[in-house]
Amino acid sequence: MDIRKLQRTIVDALEDVKAQDIRVFNTSHLTELFDRVVVASGTSNRQTKALANSVREAVKEAGGDIVSTEGEDIGEWVLVDCGDAVVHILQPALRQYYNLEEIWGDKPVRLKLAANTGFVGARPSEPMDEDEEEAEEAPVAAKKPARKTAARKSAK
Repeated sequence: MDIRKLQRTIVDALEDVKAQDIRVFNTSHLTELFDRVVVASGTSNRQTKALANSVREAVKEAGGDIVSTEGEDIGEWVLVDCGDAVVHILQPALRQYYNLEEIWGDKPVRLKLAANTGFVGARPSEPMDEDEEEAEEAPVAAKKPARKTAARKSAK
């Protein structure tokens, strides 16, 4: 499977189960074992297990292979080895402690926004070929606090 298709499949599977702070790094210059490291956060043991399952199913469905999965029994840090990409799904405290971005993160990968996702936040993206168009990113609108009406104030 093409590395771009694999990383897009992995990121889409993570987004489907609401993974937080998804980062993709090019590691081909650091090791010959894999080309990408994907790091994402899950808020609970249950969510990290669901994220790992979502990645496994999506990669298999797209025609990729899963070499192994580690850490699902506990669920605090689950690793899914997809061959050319290794996915680390951690709870926020472990992610902060181990800081995998410091180890693998010197070359972030830019990803184009998927057509069907509403994701507009900042994310590392893969350098595109010269003939590809830059994906437009919609500005993130800040939410305004709800205003209390005069009727609500007088009712209290």
